[in-house]
Amino acid sequence: MTDDIIKVKTIGVLTSGGDSPGMNAAIRAVVRAASTVNLKVYGIKHGYYGLIHEEFTELDTHSVSNIIQRGGTILKSARSEEFRTKEGREKAAKNLKKYNIDALVVIGGDGTFTGGNFLAKEHGFNVVGVPATIDNDIIGTDETIGYDSALNTALEAIDKIRDTADAHERMFLVEVMGRDTGFIALETSIATGAELALLPEELTHVEEVKRQLHDMLKAQRRSSLVVVAEGDETGGAIKLAEKIKDDFSHYDMRVCILGHIQRGGAPTARDRVLASRLGAAAVRVLLEGHSEVMVGVVNNALKITPLRVAISKKKELDHTLIELAKLLR
Repeated sequence: MTDDIIKVKTIGVLTSGGDSPGMNAAIRAVVRAASTVNLKVYGIKHGYYGLIHEEFTELDTHSVSNIIQRGGTILKSARSEEFRTKEGREKAAKNLKKYNIDALVVIGGDGTFTGGNFLAKEHGFNVVGVPATIDNDIIGTDETIGYDSALNTALEAIDKIRDTADAHERMFLVEVMGRDTGFIALETSIATGAELALLPEELTHVEEVKRQLHDMLKAQRRSSLVVVAEGDETGGAIKLAEKIKDDFSHYDMRVCILGHIQRGGAPTARDRVLASRLGAAAVRVLLEGHSEVMVGVVNNALKITPLRVAISKKKELDHTLIELAKLLR
């Protein structure tokens, strides 16, 4: 243990990919956990782009005061096509060595972890991943940082949409984020009592959607609410509306796309606690000699997952929740 602590003297931390509420709480936890064992911490702005272009700033406990409640990320985020190349990663590695950084904490999703895994494999850097994405699609953790906040943002918005839908007896198609996964769409549909949820994981038959909506309207429901994941193969809420509008021309149909509102705002208490746990855990596992791993929480216990496993496949939806959504329509 002592030898491992001596080896890790300076940590770098970055956020990459899509932002998610709670990233700041994770940064704060990394810095404060590192300070308790006298480790120096550099924040790297704009993700892997900043790693290549030397956007390094030293962080201390004062630097991360009053950020736990803020959405977004104080370190900013960006995509980097250059980092996808070996030449780009060589530049990044040289900059890490220039600042004597011998361990890197990467906060983000599968793209972030893929980049960190390449850096560890090609240049021997100690890398630990902290899962932060509103999509909740990373295996090795029950929830990712930002998912609960995005879920509650969507929930609040859809509840308000339901109010106006009932007042005017309208049909609303509400699109939520989820290009490849339907976690937000599925759980918000259950929590808001939506009539239908269309998910990327399930094949959507437009004629079946029409039939189900007709059945609901025959049952004299005052309004209908359909939650559509943006990645559903129908093409999202706007294209779905175009495909079914002729069959429901006598109803007032509206489309609402929630979009990036789901990424913003203060993180929920649940996300702040999760981010704090995982940020502190990332420092601890580095000191214990781990690398090329992701920290997560499964059944309320810390779990360490190899990065290669974490990026190998998407987390699957809970099929009991899919059945529950259908049962409660």
